[in-house]
Amino acid sequence: MSGRMVVTQPRPFINSSVSNKWTSGICDCFHDLPLCCLAFWCLPCFACKTAHDAGECVCLPLLDVFGCIPPITTALRVSVRQRYGIEGTVCKDCVYACCCGPCTWCQMAREIKSRMSPIVFTNMV
Repeated sequence: MSGRMVVTQPRPFINSSVSNKWTSGICDCFHDLPLCCLAFWCLPCFACKTAHDAGECVCLPLLDVFGCIPPITTALRVSVRQRYGIEGTVCKDCVYACCCGPCTWCQMAREIKSRMSPIVFTNMV
């Protein structure tokens, strides 16, 4: 006697908090004080670490010293925005990169850190 057995596996429900906004403001350094202290005391090291965390070449931020507008900071900010679906414009990215470079690097680092948190799987039975 052969019977058919049907087994149904529970499907995972992906619970994520995806938003089209930055998770922190440009001047929210108190959300991650050690991160911002590193940016304040050694910005080149911090920028290289953040570029590496974003999947870019480690030495890429060092090219910012060759322009009036920091092209690498602007480009990486645009890249982070596009990767995570954050609203904004290249013009605003350029203004932030020019007027407050260290705060821009801190915001990008906080964003990468918060978005890299693991996805929570919940079984729906």
